[in-house]
Amino acid sequence: MLIVHVFVQVKTGKEDDFREATLANARESVLEPGIARFDVVQQLDDLTKFVLVEAYRDDAAPVAHKETIHYKTWRDAVEPWMAEPRRSLKYRDIHPDADRW
Repeated sequence: MLIVHVFVQVKTGKEDDFREATLANARESVLEPGIARFDVVQQLDDLTKFVLVEAYRDDAAPVAHKETIHYKTWRDAVEPWMAEPRRSLKYRDIHPDADRW
């Protein structure tokens, strides 16, 4: 499993727009065969900050994800709402085992 945490800060006033667009993307993303999980979380003490937690079944899945219409639609929609460029960190899962995803 490849786990990606995407850190996003949106402009003040764009929180609801970002949340709506990101939930639409997440709902489609979990239907992709290469995605085990796609979580959207919002920071409690700063509502302009979000983390997307994406769990991919293999290294090819993120590449396939970025070719989907729903990802491209999301990417283009949210770009002007960013307070700063989004950044990501990649991880390998340790627990649970891949067969439990």
